[in-house]
Amino acid sequence: MGIEEHKKQAPKTVRVGILTVSTTRALTDDASGNWISGQLKQHGHDVVCHQVITDDTQIIAATVQRIIKDHRPQVILMSGGTGITPKDVTIEAVSPLFTKELTAFGPLFANLSFAQIGSAAFLSRATAGVIATTVVVCMPGSLKACQLACSELILPELGHLVKHVLD
Repeated sequence: MGIEEHKKQAPKTVRVGILTVSTTRALTDDASGNWISGQLKQHGHDVVCHQVITDDTQIIAATVQRIIKDHRPQVILMSGGTGITPKDVTIEAVSPLFTKELTAFGPLFANLSFAQIGSAAFLSRATAGVIATTVVVCMPGSLKACQLACSELILPELGHLVKHVLD
């Protein structure tokens, strides 16, 4: 079966959780998370939760697991904590939970970022993987980075990702 046939059979509506990792933002001023939420709704997807939590490895891991248990999202889109400062611990918190890693996401995102911001793209550790049957995407917290990742990679493949996890 070709890619177009796969995409035709993919779900049109996906249940998505949004999790922003930040020590400085709250839900009301979460520009990236609010933009993601608006885009998902505009594309006909269901936002099952939207939270902002602090940069803490244990809190991040526990929150991801709780969201999966309580809200049963097919996808969790995470923003923030993917850089290299000491407080950036999203990857350390989430990647040990992956049962499968989507190893192409990081390099593809870096390539797109490089075209926009040049060599600073080197500082991102964006990644994606699967926890049980939930796809989890970790992207930088900046609005422009979230817009790039969602517009160019995530939204075009959202249903297709879910279809493959469910097959």
